[in-house]
Amino acid sequence: MQTTPNPRKSPRQARSQLMVETILQATARVLSERGLAGTNTNAVAEIAGVSVGSVYQYFPNKDALINALHERHVLQMETLILDSLDQLAGKTLLEAVECMIEAVHEAHLLEPALHRALESGDLLCDPNEDDDGYRAVMVAVRQLFEVHRAVITVPDLDLAVWSVMKIVEIMVHSAVLSPPPNFTQCQLRCAIVDAVMGYLVYPSSVPPHHAPPRTASELIEVKM
Repeated sequence: MQTTPNPRKSPRQARSQLMVETILQATARVLSERGLAGTNTNAVAEIAGVSVGSVYQYFPNKDALINALHERHVLQMETLILDSLDQLAGKTLLEAVECMIEAVHEAHLLEPALHRALESGDLLCDPNEDDDGYRAVMVAVRQLFEVHRAVITVPDLDLAVWSVMKIVEIMVHSAVLSPPPNFTQCQLRCAIVDAVMGYLVYPSSVPPHHAPPRTASELIEVKM
């Protein structure tokens, strides 16, 4: 996604925060119903029940509105995912992975029409690994993997975190926005769980840092 203008000013008082949230909710509705081409500040103001001047008070143009909406959408998803990761104590690795993927999947299903509209306008981008929320998710996933280190065969946990995050992002995104025919969302979610578990617990072909790669005979021995 290209860089877009930031909001004109940040809301500080509760009333201003409510105004901004109302405007963003209206933007989400307009974008979901009319698409990017049909979204403009006049339409947003009408749906929000405020004047166009009130919209411009916080957002200088349509691009700033869309950018703020995208950031809000990402924050909602990260919050749901982190909440789920905080409730995994005592679960097996499989149960934890199921819960994590369910949270990511449900987060993407929150506003599928909005997600699709953002994608159609090329407004969705890969998660920014410099974003505080995304980093917090990665830290939480790594802590989860450390708890279950004994059953995870990937030698490098940092690599495991990166790989699992990408597997989940790409597969969940596709399942929600362009699902294959004849499969339910439940079936697709189970397939994502299988993909992640297969990667985490199947004997890894990626050697740890500063260690020689495994030979074919060693891999066969591990499998047995």
